[in-house]
Amino acid sequence: MILSSYLTKYDMEVISAEEPYIGMSMLTQHKFDIIILDLTLPGMDGLEVVGKIRESSSIPIIISSARDDITDKVIGLERGADDYMPKPYDPRELVTRIKTILRRITTTEPEETQKDIFEVDKDSRVIRFKDKLMELTAAEYDILSMLIFHQNGSVSREQLLYESEHIDDESSIKNIDVIISRVRQKIAQIDDSRSYIKPIRGIGYLLATK
Repeated sequence: MILSSYLTKYDMEVISAEEPYIGMSMLTQHKFDIIILDLTLPGMDGLEVVGKIRESSSIPIIISSARDDITDKVIGLERGADDYMPKPYDPRELVTRIKTILRRITTTEPEETQKDIFEVDKDSRVIRFKDKLMELTAAEYDILSMLIFHQNGSVSREQLLYESEHIDDESSIKNIDVIISRVRQKIAQIDDSRSYIKPIRGIGYLLATK
């Protein structure tokens, strides 16, 4: 892509995704500083993508689109985009806006690192959530500990099934959904202000702690 090549001249590492679902999956596997999002995408409208990303991430989003309808701009910003740039524009302006957003984030980041809200004691096979001991079955411990180990990254249902020590290998994938539902309920008993375990369409689940 021409834009990707241009941004690399400013020491920006760029990774492109043509499919929205691939892009959202990449967000669970890698750490990115910012997203440049087009609105005309195969399979899903870009405005819907903004909402999907905001369900689990606060990563900055700049919409860069040939659609210059004011309605698109308003909806995009309402759904959580940080900026909207209708094409055509001078790519130097995009570089400036990227740097401005990243500089703003850097200056507002908290100085202290927040304590992990999930703590796993592998020896005792217990998990604490927000300093409270969770009452978990052996299978629930297996599933939640794997999600914690891969927190903010997706884990497939198959991996959760076959890597668990206390779930029969011949069990149905649907059993994973049942166990996840029970774990969600136990998390909600301690903190029901948000959903920590999120389904990733076509993949599995993600434990969002950010």
